[in-house]
Amino acid sequence: MTGTTTAIFASFVLTHRDGAQEVLRDRWVLIEGTHIAAITASRPSADRVFDRPGRFVLPGLLNLHNHCFSEAVARTHTEDGRARRNNQSIVYTVLLPLSKAGIGILSPAERLAITRLGILQLLKGGAATVMEPFRNGIPEMFEAAEEMGIRFYGAPYLFSTADAKADAGGDVHYAGDDGQADLDAWNALHARWDGEAEGRIRLAMSPHATDTCGPDLLRACAARARELGVAVTTHLAQSDAEVATIKARHGGRTPAQYLDWLGLLAPDLLAAHCIASTDDDLRLMAARGASVLNCPRVFARAGRTAAFSRFAGHGIRTLVATDGYNMDLLGELNAASMISKLAAGRADVATSAELIDAVTRSAAAAIGRPDLGTLSPGATADLTVVDLSQPHCQPLADPRRGLIALANRANIDLVLVDGRVLIDGGRYTRGDEAAITAAGVAATRRIWDLPEARAALGESRS
Repeated sequence: MTGTTTAIFASFVLTHRDGAQEVLRDRWVLIEGTHIAAITASRPSADRVFDRPGRFVLPGLLNLHNHCFSEAVARTHTEDGRARRNNQSIVYTVLLPLSKAGIGILSPAERLAITRLGILQLLKGGAATVMEPFRNGIPEMFEAAEEMGIRFYGAPYLFSTADAKADAGGDVHYAGDDGQADLDAWNALHARWDGEAEGRIRLAMSPHATDTCGPDLLRACAARARELGVAVTTHLAQSDAEVATIKARHGGRTPAQYLDWLGLLAPDLLAAHCIASTDDDLRLMAARGASVLNCPRVFARAGRTAAFSRFAGHGIRTLVATDGYNMDLLGELNAASMISKLAAGRADVATSAELIDAVTRSAAAAIGRPDLGTLSPGATADLTVVDLSQPHCQPLADPRRGLIALANRANIDLVLVDGRVLIDGGRYTRGDEAAITAAGVAATRRIWDLPEARAALGESRS
């Protein structure tokens, strides 16, 4: 790979000038090895040439919050309000317990099959870089990421309880405030995997949520993350029940105030969801420099609004990610646009330029990677190429608006990571998609067959 050169024709290429987005027309992007060598109007000589008009070449998209293992476990079972108890979150009734059950009954090969299926979906959804928080006990996440070539920030959970479950009121209980076993497991995974695959595999610190992690564990996580210089990610104010729990436990504090009290509300924090945050919480987060990971569709299907524009309007660096739902990053951007406009009652919020930035340059900045999220000579050669020549995208006046308003995962043409072509013509290049899908489905169905799964999902086996 070191000496390979690749040339990609772009009808449109997203670059930056003086900090602002600029779309260049009819350019070639030349890649030498793992880095971008030039963006030029003249066709360069290269070992591989992709000359496909109508393409919009973007920096490799970053999807910094998803759950591809637990999403498979719940897929199609939880639509239309199924498996919800009193309209509560399914996190503690379905996702966490069934992921844990799956870890217990599946062989390493079966767990690997599910993780391959998840990463395949992420790549075909346009992501070159992902951050994946997942239940401890699935080291196969790292194996699949290494094998499949994606840039992967693994974030195995840490809990103050070995069995995170919610009672009828949504309150999560745990005895003591330990989590040392999870921190030891995280350290072992960091020693084994951080920096593997020529640096494409990294770890992030991921205390699960404010209501499953006590003060001592959260302080220990922050201290260890800052010692190693890794990002911290957690779920924050993702439900009203979480807010009530934290207020009752910690002197009336909100979840954001709780993290601030412990020193976690800082520029290295990526906080997922935050939908139950107050405006005062959001002002506090903006002042501390924390980022919000906005995943609007997973909440929309439950009848709740998670508006990108609300967080961005408070001056918070706001990123867009897919969470445990669908893995279509372009579709998520479209939802972020529409939901924001509905919530604000205005058409001029959550603009196409803002949303593209939320999965490119801003996302790269949030994890301290200025070499990602931009297309310029010397940058790392991660690219996402979108086919805007299809009928549903034509005629086209503005490619950025077309990308957000009209495109979806079906438009993904190429995904490159470190100059390696992982998706070409919308298809995975390193394996048999049908075989990966069949193996992942078979392993997932073993979890669905469990009596506790049928009870949690509220369905008989079909």
